Amino acid sequence: MALRKINVDNKEFEIHYDIVNPTNPKNIIFLHGWGSNKEIMKVFSENFKDFRHIYIDMPGFGKSPNPYVLTTKDYAKIIDTFLKELNIKKDIIIGHSFGGKVATLLKPDLLVLLASAGIIMPKPLSVRVKIKVYKLLKNLGLSKFRKFFVSNDAKGMSENMYETFKNVVDEDFSNIFANYNGKVLIFGGKEDTAVPPEAVKKQGELFKSKIIMLSGNHYFFFNSPSVEGARENRGIVETKIKEKYGFK
Repeated sequence: MALRKINVDNKEFEIHYDIVNPTNPKNIIFLHGWGSNKEIMKVFSENFKDFRHIYIDMPGFGKSPNPYVLTTKDYAKIIDTFLKELNIKKDIIIGHSFGGKVATLLKPDLLVLLASAGIIMPKPLSVRVKIKVYKLLKNLGLSKFRKFFVSNDAKGMSENMYETFKNVVDEDFSNIFANYNGKVLIFGGKEDTAVPPEAVKKQGELFKSKIIMLSGNHYFFFNSPSVEGARENRGIVETKIKEKYGFK
């Protein structure tokens, strides 16, 4: 594992990363989802043998610390600065979930979205009720009960990462997706409840691109529908990327 210190908008960040196949000329950059880290994305190390892999812990996740409140655009600016300082060309970026939004803002030669966030779906009734109850308690000065109402994605976070989470969790990327002009591949999990098939279908409509639905949940490339099934899904992702990129 390597470490690079960068400065963005007078803020210092320590970015931990790994590079696999360092002598290969073409790059694939992997961006993990919210609450995740580069280790999950490294399941792809068995694939793309002809590419150089760059696995990154984004600030606040894995080994990369973050003392600041950030937005998705901040994350994109940080990763862009990191890549420029290491002279890494954005040939292909694979972004999972939250990482898909960051990847879209980075505008690589080929954008690959795995169950990408960015489409706002109606919240279940139970979640809407929980939000209303928490807002009522907050208005009554009882915000100390926040820990009983936060989502699983936000539990155990520092205050600055919780504020960052609030900045990014309900972002609508519809206009950004609709105005994207580059090459894109869109994958989704048929049993995904975090980014359900209807959200992936909407992405396809906005990008004006076909979508590829694979068996499994939000982590269809990692361990779903099974370890073997996820391996097969990664093989499909690899094949489609090479076809789209024109790599023989």
